[in-house]
Amino acid sequence: MNNLESLETTLTLPSPCVVFKPNWPGSSNVNLWVKRDDAIHDVISGNKWRKLQNVLNSFSQSRIVSFGGAYSNHLHALGFACSQLGIPMTALVRGHQSATPSPMLQDLTNWHVDIEFVDRITYQQRDNKDYLETLRERFVDALIIPEGGSQLSAIQGIQTMMDEVHDKIHFDTIMAPVASGATLAGIVSALKPKQNALGVGVLKGEGYLESLVSQFLPSSNEQWNINHNFHFGGYAKVKPELLQFCETFNSLAPFKIEPVYSGKLFWALKDLLAQGFFADNANIVIVHTGGLQGAR
Repeated sequence: MNNLESLETTLTLPSPCVVFKPNWPGSSNVNLWVKRDDAIHDVISGNKWRKLQNVLNSFSQSRIVSFGGAYSNHLHALGFACSQLGIPMTALVRGHQSATPSPMLQDLTNWHVDIEFVDRITYQQRDNKDYLETLRERFVDALIIPEGGSQLSAIQGIQTMMDEVHDKIHFDTIMAPVASGATLAGIVSALKPKQNALGVGVLKGEGYLESLVSQFLPSSNEQWNINHNFHFGGYAKVKPELLQFCETFNSLAPFKIEPVYSGKLFWALKDLLAQGFFADNANIVIVHTGGLQGAR
């Protein structure tokens, strides 16, 4: 058994898809399930394994280079995977080195990931062809993975998750948080006729988030949209009422949420149910994309 096969034995796949019955206004009018990708693994949880599985299965270079912030779920999952597989990794982290690094950065250090801090102007070039070429010249024979793992192979990994959902439920609507766009794109690409996907934007970016998703989809696909009413001020921005919502939710539900991704998703669900947004007896799947480490 090689290192990747050994790692895969620690994963819970297919991830559970569980009935969800909150005591919320309007919830009795529909049927709800939660696709618990958060339960795949303690570290490589949620959509992170989905996005990375094909990359790791086909990896043949000498190093992995990727991008993220000081609390990045993507860098955290990738750093752990690289440590388990013996793959050298460089993390290009937005911001400046601190005397008190985040728990995520402490973990990367413990996993022997090379951390380089870049200023915000440099970080904004992370998708620029010329900047990426300089990285390729510097990191010869390295695989450069975009921020959040958003690339074509990630779409294929999310499609695997959708296969698991289709095997269990004939749904009308599937909901997921949207940040880098790949998860929603993978979901949309695997929809069947008369199904739709509803993304919940977790950052300010009306139009921008749509463009991130659309780059992976045929222009004719109209089975999806993004609701921008629940970002609470922007990425990783929270308000006391959102924190209280997550705390109350976590005290009652059999699984946990956090305020950056899943908390905003479930808040949106609660609000939309109260509005009567969904048709009576609609079958709705909520994708829990993990990310609990970022709330540390």
